[in-house]
Amino acid sequence: MRNVQISIGEYYHVYNRGTQKKIIFHDTSDYSRFLFLILFFQSDIVFDQISRRVRRFVQHRVFDIGAEDVTKIIKNRYVELTAFCLMPNHFHLILKETQENGIARYMQRVLNGYTKYYNTRYRVSGHLFQGPYRAIHIEDDDQLLYLSTYIHRNVRGLQQWKSNEQKYEWSSYQDYIDKSRWDKLLSTEVVLGQFKTASEYEMFVRTSIAKTLGEVLEL
Repeated sequence: MRNVQISIGEYYHVYNRGTQKKIIFHDTSDYSRFLFLILFFQSDIVFDQISRRVRRFVQHRVFDIGAEDVTKIIKNRYVELTAFCLMPNHFHLILKETQENGIARYMQRVLNGYTKYYNTRYRVSGHLFQGPYRAIHIEDDDQLLYLSTYIHRNVRGLQQWKSNEQKYEWSSYQDYIDKSRWDKLLSTEVVLGQFKTASEYEMFVRTSIAKTLGEVLEL
């Protein structure tokens, strides 16, 4: 099922797309639902009334989650979310495994939860994603930095966001170059710690060759 052996303390590029390249995020509600899952499913904490919390985010750009619950997630999480980008028919994540089988547990909860939501909302059935998610081990800092730029520039594949990726809501890029919307639920230090300032990282992303050579990852 997995193409790499996943180990505690290591970072991985995790991605998948809709089956037959179908659209998996149709509107703000869909993006917001998946965003909720990748942020708040980093531990075993179970949330009720997810739909209500997501509706609040759609309306006010705030999830109705208390500071106590966020602290519990951070204390008990089995993965760390380092970067993300959600595109109409696929997604990219950078994750760190912090507990045994953490990424497997996390991805099962996220993908199963989103598939159930999607099938219910759109009155369809069956598989939403194209097989198991892919996970690639990130070997060193150079690869980590390259993948962070690849992910944060991924939105350039959408015409209306080309060269304007810093404003794209469904990516962690704005959280890197401005104040993070998610505080410690998004672990940016391993990347930003390699730069003197956030502006230096922004320039690094802008001048990166990632996504400029017709590069396409096989999903």
